[in-house]
Amino acid sequence: MTTPDSIPSSQRVVPGSVDIPIAPWPVTPKDETVDANAVASKFIDTFNDALSTKAHKAIADLFVENGYWRDHLGLTWDFHTMKGRDNIVSFLEKGHHLTNLGIDRKYPTKNNGPEVIPFRGDRSVSGIQFFIRAGTEHGFGPGLARLIQDNGEWKIWTLYTTMNELSNHPEPMGRLRPIGVQHGANPERKNWLDRRQAEVNFENGDPDVLIIGCGQAGLSAHARLKMLNVPTLAIDVCDNIGDNWRRRYHQLVLHDAVWYDHLPYIHFPEFWPVFTPKDKLADFLKSYAEMLELNVWNNTSLEYSSWDDKKKQWTVVLKRKKKDGNVEVRVMHPKHIIQATGHSGKKNAPDFKGMDKFKGDVLCHSSEFQGAKRNGKGRKAVVIGACNSALDISQDFYENGYDVTIVQRSSTTVMSSNAVLDLLLYPSYCEDGPPTEEADLLTWGKPSEVYKAIQADLNELQQVQDKDILEGLNKAGFKTDRGPMNAGLWMKYLQRGGGYYIDVGGSQLIIEGKVKAKHGVGVSEILPHGVRLDDGTELEADEIVCATGYQNMRTATEAIFGDEVAGKISNVWGYDEEGETKVMWRPSGHPGLWLHGGNLAMCRYFSRLVAIQIKAQLEGLSKPPEL
Repeated sequence: MTTPDSIPSSQRVVPGSVDIPIAPWPVTPKDETVDANAVASKFIDTFNDALSTKAHKAIADLFVENGYWRDHLGLTWDFHTMKGRDNIVSFLEKGHHLTNLGIDRKYPTKNNGPEVIPFRGDRSVSGIQFFIRAGTEHGFGPGLARLIQDNGEWKIWTLYTTMNELSNHPEPMGRLRPIGVQHGANPERKNWLDRRQAEVNFENGDPDVLIIGCGQAGLSAHARLKMLNVPTLAIDVCDNIGDNWRRRYHQLVLHDAVWYDHLPYIHFPEFWPVFTPKDKLADFLKSYAEMLELNVWNNTSLEYSSWDDKKKQWTVVLKRKKKDGNVEVRVMHPKHIIQATGHSGKKNAPDFKGMDKFKGDVLCHSSEFQGAKRNGKGRKAVVIGACNSALDISQDFYENGYDVTIVQRSSTTVMSSNAVLDLLLYPSYCEDGPPTEEADLLTWGKPSEVYKAIQADLNELQQVQDKDILEGLNKAGFKTDRGPMNAGLWMKYLQRGGGYYIDVGGSQLIIEGKVKAKHGVGVSEILPHGVRLDDGTELEADEIVCATGYQNMRTATEAIFGDEVAGKISNVWGYDEEGETKVMWRPSGHPGLWLHGGNLAMCRYFSRLVAIQIKAQLEGLSKPPEL
């Protein structure tokens, strides 16, 4: 029997998720003379004719034999990917709400319509790509189509459809922006500040949606719901918005670039640095909430919650410590709760033998690490773990004069920051790249199996670009791997949620011996003045940091809502059989409960889909599942 521990670290995925295969690349002829616009227009007409008569087999025949149709709300109120004609027919026969497709000539901005482009980095596979507009019974949304030649006919290789806007509920932007004032005499008039205070304090009713957590996930979801006119309250136990970033280790800087990290509606300004320091991001999040007039209660905890399946609403008890020191207890009845506590769960804090006998200064989990002491020359630190936090913390220790050793039990997927910019983000997210909305469609519009094939190709290029770093690390005793099926760092994140390091300097310290690495062993026990490893090695330590990661997000669900609610939800993250992310951003398994998280880019894109699903239920367009 295969157990998680028997699977190599590089190949592990979230328990209960699927290690999806890598899609085979199709063989395509080169045809640069084709009229891409004519082919695309003919496809759209044929597709819509078949759709109008419910000729589902005719629709499926427009795809290559193993073509993909990825859908996020354009067909049903969930996320699905159908692979192959038979699965497409079977899915459509069950019912859907798609009514038509059209060519969206808004994208791409430089080509104004369908175009012949390479689909593979080495240009060996090419076809016609064009953006689409999907119409449904309830709204519409953007999408992406990729066609290839198959036995002389143009067929769909991949199709992506979405619904991210409801027909009668447009966002109040541009020509629909609010007036902001009511002219004329009105003895009952309240100014903006009066109205704003009444709104944020919910003086006139309860919110329809309660959000737990005020990081990028909570704020992005609140922003989307605000634009849909859904009364929403976000709560957080922290003192201030952004504290979830402020309280992290002192030297933390985002590893993702600014072009990738924009939030909904208000992007980072043009002068913003490429990589954002944690405290700068924290301040931005606070300003973001204020500019978007989001309703946030800090110093507020959820004391009690229960779900009434007949009334389809929650009962929650909130305990709020106000700025004047008074404590307010409120009972509310939101119809939906969004858990936005981060895509991970409880900290994975080890319970090593002897921890209570340690006589050094610091023994903590990385989430509690406040930074290395200044002028730490002569001090010794041991960092248990070997991924992003571990390497960043080790670098912090070294820069302050410590003697540092990393304990690496298995292996780590390592990618340089330059390779991230050059390979993972370019050309979609870069200084002269396309608009963010277009880049997001190009990213999420690919079925996961195809996306994994692309990442495997990129990993081959990364092995060349980062050759010196990877060879140097392994020579120094720090073992690297190439991720699941050699598909690299990003697929490891999507399938496992950890196990990687984006190199911002820590690798060179290991290569040069300035930070020592001990590989292939675990911790046997904590000694009064150090650590004993499984092989008997003893390491002296004044400070020990356990950069041992976090448990599944479901553990946070359990801590917040209890076993009964959490029992309706499977492990979060990783892929299901179709290649869609499990639980996150979609029906969770428990009515009225949504889980939302991920990096800033994911929160930006999927927050809109979460908000649309909630708004649709509030308007009676869709029904929540029964318990």
